Amino acid sequence: MFAMSNSRIRKAALAVILGGMFVGGATVASAAGMPVHPQVPAKDLKLDATLGRTATPDEIKAWNIDVRPDFAGLPVGQGSVATGTKLWEAKCASCHGDFADSNAVFPPLVGAYQATKQDIKTGRVAKLANTNDGATTIEKLSTLSTLFDYIHRAMPWNEPGSLTWDDTYALVAYLLNLANVVPGNFVLTRDNVQQVQDMLPNRNGMIWNHGMWPGKEIGNGGIPDTHNTDCMKNCAPAPKITSFIPEFALNNNGNLADQYRTWGPIRGMMTESAAEQEKKAKEKAAADSNPDAKVVALLKDKSCLACHSLGDNKLVGPGYKEVAGKYAGKKDMVAELTTRIIKGGSGVWGSIPMPPQTISEGDAKMIAQWIVDGAKQ
Repeated sequence: MFAMSNSRIRKAALAVILGGMFVGGATVASAAGMPVHPQVPAKDLKLDATLGRTATPDEIKAWNIDVRPDFAGLPVGQGSVATGTKLWEAKCASCHGDFADSNAVFPPLVGAYQATKQDIKTGRVAKLANTNDGATTIEKLSTLSTLFDYIHRAMPWNEPGSLTWDDTYALVAYLLNLANVVPGNFVLTRDNVQQVQDMLPNRNGMIWNHGMWPGKEIGNGGIPDTHNTDCMKNCAPAPKITSFIPEFALNNNGNLADQYRTWGPIRGMMTESAAEQEKKAKEKAAADSNPDAKVVALLKDKSCLACHSLGDNKLVGPGYKEVAGKYAGKKDMVAELTTRIIKGGSGVWGSIPMPPQTISEGDAKMIAQWIVDGAKQ
């Protein structure tokens, strides 16, 4: 046994956190008798007293997933319309409809829009000239890279970042086929993506000549759109925002903060009153001893209530009371309901399918049992 000084102990702890940093020309890790992190090349370790190190190529590659309008950043890959159809039905149709036409959860992506030969020829969707008409995403899309980037980065809604690049190619091909831009036997690849961009119905619908595009090859070289100057004198009084939503309507659609994804920069506004928040806190505390309250808390935690109400009114899917009315007392249905919750399904409660859920088998079984027992609250 030997004793380490306080200084050596602190250095050892820091080495564990940083994976072995160089301080004063010698590694803290080696000074403490600990190995350097095996995934960090020696050449990337700094020889000074600063914290941090150069990112490894693999670390940069994991973050560098943006796709530019000239398709820089788009890796080699391919995807057929046929593959995209299967992926869409499995991962996307529950929110966007089988043919990207649903308005139940989000606005239609394609809807009834079919690109005309004239749209493809001119690169301007003629109907967009009528500002009174609504427009789908595909009608307004001017850069195909935007569709690639968003799908790969943020979809599907319940599991962003899970799609491979080949998956993304296939889903983009499927959407373009729905809009009549590419044929049903089309295979989208890195080699022909520019040709498809050149057929995009609204490719010429974006105004490029403004300061948001700094490059001369695209815009005006970054010349500002306005010529205002900074002014810190005679400032107008700061505006006072009194209300975002009228108080009488504040919680008409539930607490918005609970209805947004738990990742990303956007958060829903807290629309619950102090009394409602206090009630929720009590319900959460009761969940530790009340099995029914525990299930309700689980449903909220897993965002199940974004699609299913606790009552019998339908949101995207049926309310839990309605489901319980069909299966109450049928103990033999617990296993089947557990499987449906985990793997998803369609056809039982309407045309909108339920996607597979990221949930443990134990939690899914607890929800299924709660439904069979009558969905008590």
